[in-house]
Amino acid sequence: MNPDLTFLTNRRQFLSRFGMGLGGIALSELLGGGPVAAPLNPSADHGVLGKTHFPPKAKRIIFLFMSGGPSQLDLYDYKPILNQRHGEQLPDSVRGQQRLTGMSGNQSSIPLVGSPFKFRQHGRSGAWLSDILPHTAGIADDVCFVRSMFTEAINHGPGVTFMQTGTQIAGRPSIGAWLSYGLGQDNANLPSFVVLITKGKSGQPLGTHLWGSGFLPSRHQGVLFRAAADPVLYLGNPAGVDSKSRRLLLDRLKELHEHQFEGTPDTEIQSRIDHYEMAFRMQSSIPEVSDLSKEPQHVLDSYGPDVRSPGSFAANCLQARRLAERGVRFIQLYHQDWDHHGGLPTGLPGLCKETDQPAAALVKDLKSRGLLEDTLVVWAGEFGRTNYCQGKIQTNFGRDHHPRCYTIWMAGGGIKPGISYGETCEFGYNIVSDGVHIHDLQATLLHQLGIDHEQLTYKFQGRRYRLTDVHGNTVPGLLA
Repeated sequence: MNPDLTFLTNRRQFLSRFGMGLGGIALSELLGGGPVAAPLNPSADHGVLGKTHFPPKAKRIIFLFMSGGPSQLDLYDYKPILNQRHGEQLPDSVRGQQRLTGMSGNQSSIPLVGSPFKFRQHGRSGAWLSDILPHTAGIADDVCFVRSMFTEAINHGPGVTFMQTGTQIAGRPSIGAWLSYGLGQDNANLPSFVVLITKGKSGQPLGTHLWGSGFLPSRHQGVLFRAAADPVLYLGNPAGVDSKSRRLLLDRLKELHEHQFEGTPDTEIQSRIDHYEMAFRMQSSIPEVSDLSKEPQHVLDSYGPDVRSPGSFAANCLQARRLAERGVRFIQLYHQDWDHHGGLPTGLPGLCKETDQPAAALVKDLKSRGLLEDTLVVWAGEFGRTNYCQGKIQTNFGRDHHPRCYTIWMAGGGIKPGISYGETCEFGYNIVSDGVHIHDLQATLLHQLGIDHEQLTYKFQGRRYRLTDVHGNTVPGLLA
């Protein structure tokens, strides 16, 4: 055997050397990256774009995701006809041929059910809000309510995945990963994408694919912060190992990885180096950013009593503000248990009590610090709820999944404040004007950060992919 080939131990190494690297170039093109001679390795500071496509209105996004499908008809979309016709059948002319889930599709009766909560108008905008959202009512003029969201997904797994990754099938990069890939980091000592999950909640499980990097380099995946003394697992040094020793170990390890990269130019080797270096820097930055005890008392009080409970939604909202002001690009909060197939009249007020004050306090806190101008806050679920009762009407009734129309809200980041965008029919079942699809929302979020959603792409297995796939349009009516 040729002695120059005795060290080749795998197909990738062989192809990268065969024919002056032409085999490696072909392999890289098949797998989706650039040529091996110029591997895709965007700057940690500037991302693959280097600069935005146009001047951004926002620098970062805080996404408050209410997993389970909050009932828009009991929170934001006031439909008095449902109370007037409570118990009557959903008219065929309203339902049309739209599919129902397997949970209510076989019901012999689909009776309309009115909201048990009172609605009032708030602010100069006159936005209609349920009485179980008193704190959101206080920021009505800072918020843009989008009442005409819609999706194709009718079940939770595909629905949440669609909102977070642009497709109903798990495996694609999440929106935070796309932003990290495109724009890079503002703070070299903190990840560009952080995930916070409310502790102690149940409901539909949240998989790591929701904040994964998919086929993008793994350095762009979200970093999960836990409600624990060590927010990030395996960050601390083992007993007996000091910072100087850890630095020496990482330097030698980096040399080995760089040597491996010379022989096997794989972007994941570079990502591995980046992970180690980021972990070392986070040893000092994470304890500081996660310490809420240094916040003034009036700030802690504004987020509500739960803020003192690590991992609560209130604590996570305050944590999100601290991460935002330190340059984290995308901060994803998850709060579960909104799936009210039953028990809505008793369950929904409890969830609002957990989330209403902290979400409103976050918007006010950002605004008071001058951060709301360039921070885009999004409150959304994966779909809405039906205007009819699941099962028989009872006091503690429930509503089924409804993807045809639902409500989200946004604040800051160049979004037009104090408006209600889009309209649903009088029964709250269909959109009658200005529908906003999931891909339209994603395109608009990218637009506010200065990105043309059609231009941020990544070639994988012979095809160029983007967050919005082959769909989506920026919604001008939402922009200030």
